[in-house]
Amino acid sequence: MKQKIQNVGKFLRWTPWQVKLSMLVMGLGQLCYGQIVKGLFYLACFGLILTYFITTGFADFIGFFTLGTNEENLWLGIPGDNSLTMLILGLFSIFILIFTVVLYVTNVKDAVYTARQAEQGKSIHKFRQTLETAADDKFHLTALTAPVVGVSIFSILPIVFMILIAFTDLGGDVVYPRLANWSFSAWKKILSLGKIGSTFVKILGWNVVWAICSTALNFIVGLGMALLLNKRNVKGSKFWRAFPILAYAIPGFISMLGFKYMFSQSGPINYYLDQAGLMRIFFLTNDASAKWWARSIGLFVNIWISAPSIMLMATGILSNIDTNLYEAASLDGASGFAQFRKITLPFVVFSTTPVLISQFVGNFNNFGIFFFLREGVISNYADYFLASDTDLLINWLYKLSVDNNYYSIGAAISLIIFLITASLSLMVYVRSAAYKQEDTFQ
Repeated sequence: MKQKIQNVGKFLRWTPWQVKLSMLVMGLGQLCYGQIVKGLFYLACFGLILTYFITTGFADFIGFFTLGTNEENLWLGIPGDNSLTMLILGLFSIFILIFTVVLYVTNVKDAVYTARQAEQGKSIHKFRQTLETAADDKFHLTALTAPVVGVSIFSILPIVFMILIAFTDLGGDVVYPRLANWSFSAWKKILSLGKIGSTFVKILGWNVVWAICSTALNFIVGLGMALLLNKRNVKGSKFWRAFPILAYAIPGFISMLGFKYMFSQSGPINYYLDQAGLMRIFFLTNDASAKWWARSIGLFVNIWISAPSIMLMATGILSNIDTNLYEAASLDGASGFAQFRKITLPFVVFSTTPVLISQFVGNFNNFGIFFFLREGVISNYADYFLASDTDLLINWLYKLSVDNNYYSIGAAISLIIFLITASLSLMVYVRSAAYKQEDTFQ
């Protein structure tokens, strides 16, 4: 630490005065070296940032930590603070502060580089030469600047905002004009033994079962169709292959609404059951008997929508398997099932592992299936809090945050979803043969 302080002191002692000016006010050093355009750019940025923090930025930064101090009083005509707005503006001020630090460091580095050029007797780069350097030697930095800024604004900022909401008590009774506070109340409710906690455990358990079963069934059905249509003795395989593709080509929500009508109380299935003298079945209602009917229908609909994509992918993979492997296995007396278990399945699983992981994540976060099949259904059971017994975590999150304003609990659940899917995906992938034995089937 002492050595670092000595190095900084040495740098400040021997650095040219132009660099010191850039350290005091961004752009002044560049102006002194005759770099007018670059100096004015840094100076303009410095002026805008300084104006922002003097006018609103500093107050926004303080508001990030307080989330408001004045609660609105309509009777007395006192305007109040909006905690949600203050959180957004405060987070924005922090991002501006980070940008300022990066810009300041870039400004000082540029001034030091220019000073070294001047000391060595080299010509100082003008604006045109700077542009040529940005388009040539530093093109990678130039090309990445816009994407990094875009990702920071449109992806990172909303994600950080969502994470921060999870650590407040915002939602439920605590909405504007009431002030929110930093709190772990959402996590206490989710991880407690209360109604919200028990609902979370039940939905999480069903969510994991759903993701595993739907991914496995999609793979089994898709691979089965590909193997069946890949047989040489199947006549008109191209014709039969078109039917699953049609199911895949139709927009998913149309298929979901179609199945919802088919299994509804007044749908054709219950109509024919009635005509046959059988009792109508409550497939998708909030009746206790509909729980596993609705879950099974959801799995079936998901297979209908997703299995054709697995079939198409498996068809392409099967066409790349060397037929000599099967011929050699037949000569050794291997049965058809043994050939499938030792040759086909390992090859397909190896090739589709990344896709299966992405399908697992997609199924874990599959909002549409039960939203369209059981839209608006809330279980009448006392142990479910604002949820139905077929809801996944993503559906429950929607009902909590959008329909009932439980923002902090919804944000905490979304963070849990991210941690579960990210950790499971990473662990499965790094332990899979597709990652460990990348050259096996090449």
